[in-house]
Amino acid sequence: MNQNRASRDDNRTGRRSGGGHRGAGAPRSSGPDRFRSPGRGGPQGARRSGGERTRAGARGEFAPPVTGTPALPPVDAFDQLGLPAPLLACLTAQGVTEPFPIQAATLPNSLAGRDILGRGRTGSGKTLAFGLALLARLEGRRAEPRSPLGLVLVPTRELAQQVTEALTPYARALRLRMTTVVGGLSLGRQASALRGGAEVVVATPGRLKDLIDRGDCRLDQVGATVLDEADQMADMGFMPQVTELLDQVRPGGQRLLFSATLDRNVDLLVRRYLDDPTVHSVDPSAGAVTTMEHHLFQVHGPDKHALATEIAARDGRVILFLDTKHAVDRLAEHLLRNGVRAAALHGGRSQAQRTRTLTQFRDGHVTALVATNVAARGIHVDDLDLVVNVDPPADHKDYLHRGGRTARAGASGSVVTLVLPEQRRSMSRLMADAGITPQTTRVRSGEAELSRITGARTPSGVPVVVRAPAPASPRRGASSSRGRRSPAAQARRAAAVRARPAA
Repeated sequence: MNQNRASRDDNRTGRRSGGGHRGAGAPRSSGPDRFRSPGRGGPQGARRSGGERTRAGARGEFAPPVTGTPALPPVDAFDQLGLPAPLLACLTAQGVTEPFPIQAATLPNSLAGRDILGRGRTGSGKTLAFGLALLARLEGRRAEPRSPLGLVLVPTRELAQQVTEALTPYARALRLRMTTVVGGLSLGRQASALRGGAEVVVATPGRLKDLIDRGDCRLDQVGATVLDEADQMADMGFMPQVTELLDQVRPGGQRLLFSATLDRNVDLLVRRYLDDPTVHSVDPSAGAVTTMEHHLFQVHGPDKHALATEIAARDGRVILFLDTKHAVDRLAEHLLRNGVRAAALHGGRSQAQRTRTLTQFRDGHVTALVATNVAARGIHVDDLDLVVNVDPPADHKDYLHRGGRTARAGASGSVVTLVLPEQRRSMSRLMADAGITPQTTRVRSGEAELSRITGARTPSGVPVVVRAPAPASPRRGASSSRGRRSPAAQARRAAAVRARPAA
């Protein structure tokens, strides 16, 4: 570890040339040029990745760019990357001993300054994949007021908070300041944090644009930009804001685009902003998960509500997805009246309410989270093994991201979708688009097969009230996106979970 650090310090003033990328123990350049991707010489770059496209692009599908520089090989361990010693120590303290495939594949290239186009299913460790590279390349630098050096753009508040929580212990290890910029929270406090100086900003596009328009932030010093879940930003209509923000970052900087799915909606970003990226896809393009079971329950309309109630009453946590805020509120209220510790999560709730609800769900005070798609990305809950689509999703991407709340980090889980007769044909098409062959079962409430698959049971019928828990001090070093934990760390975590008092 010390030898790697000494090697890095001896070579810190070196500039990369041409295609010379840093591997294990190779130098990391300093100052502004640290973020200049090889071959990128000016505002437009020497060559954009859209210069060559495969035939799929002509058919309107997403076509990964053809790159001119070979990618560096993946690593087997974090200590092969030449990471700063404090980061290695923090990884060890977090019990993270072995990189996940997306981390092993992308980190050698991102640390060398290459642009990255990475696809990995939800829960595969993407946050640490881009976070370690971003933080390592900012080591020893200090941001001026209102002028961050690194930027992470995400589509939702929840994902922004998760990314911040995951990367905070590593940023602290390097004495780097992070701030989160999202809607629904105090604009004044966020402006004050930016004026005080922050090396890394994690932001949703709309709120960041508001702060820039007010003069509280500028992006001309940003040398490394991450786009996380870029396809959802396109789906949510953020593309004009995203491109406006990317046009303001420092020319020639590094760009890293990560997502669980990639489609033609992000093709513009790839062609316009990524320069000769290395392309990494550690999972099938559809994102089908081998550790996840997929069930289609063929149900009849009058029985659907009772069936969802029995599943929600199971012994264990579950997320139930519905289409509208009104439907979410009605089901949550119904479950509470029938003895299920439920809570609603949707865009109509304030950020404080949403944060409190997620905390209650993670801590076990709430066992059934009833949600719209606001929870479909960026929500990580340990040991969640069941997701239920009470209302089927609109498309296969929504299905994959809803289901991605379970079977995370190699764990197993199940996704159950309730399908009415008139929805069967469209669900068959959706599953085909997702590359999934589900198990189809005709079920009714109260049946043994329903209980066998989901753990469903009859609710107590005794109304319950979920009260907000007493405020707790934030856990130092909490991380929700990680590599593989050591057996000792897993054992300590399991013991802590077993020791929690019943809600």
